[in-house]
Amino acid sequence: MYKKALSLLIVGNLVVLMGYICVMELSGARVLPQAAGQLQLELEELEEKAKERGTVAAESLQGASIGLGIADVAVSGQRVVGYHLMDDSRRRLSEEDMEALLRIVEAEAGSEDEDGRLLVANVVLNRVDSERFPETVTEVVFQRENGVNQFSPVANGRYYTVEVSDVTVSAVGRALMGENISEGALFFAARKYADSDKMKWFDENLTFLFSHGGHEFFK
Repeated sequence: MYKKALSLLIVGNLVVLMGYICVMELSGARVLPQAAGQLQLELEELEEKAKERGTVAAESLQGASIGLGIADVAVSGQRVVGYHLMDDSRRRLSEEDMEALLRIVEAEAGSEDEDGRLLVANVVLNRVDSERFPETVTEVVFQRENGVNQFSPVANGRYYTVEVSDVTVSAVGRALMGENISEGALFFAARKYADSDKMKWFDENLTFLFSHGGHEFFK
């Protein structure tokens, strides 16, 4: 009698266990597609946002004056972000000058926000417009004073190895469209990393304007 009762108990437990397993499998079958669907939606949203960022960067260069097509590869062989070169009456740059401006902005301010990059582009273009400096972007970027490069990334080689980002493309586009937030700055420096003698010269011979990010701006 006890054996029969034990057998019935075991069978009953097995039935309950099998029923539970079936329920869990059915539940999992419903949950898995829901999770996959949610993940797919999230991926689609990220892709859409990426496309929007790319569109904004491209639109920021419409009218940026350069009228030379699309540049994809730097002189050094490094692939850079493609940028559209359009006609614009405000600022015209040669392909060489455009390459130089994008690279120096990325090299000098690649860790800054977009306004920080815009400011570096502003300083370069301010120099082009000033009688104190050369007349083209390329000449400004590669200018040497008493045998010393004006921009440290040119001297240390970083200028040649950077890959230009979407943010830099957008910042340069804003500068070429005439946006200038530099208050006429012709110089900038990162005091944290600059040579102390250089910063002393800045402090004694230039007018401090403001700081943004890791840079101080002077004229």
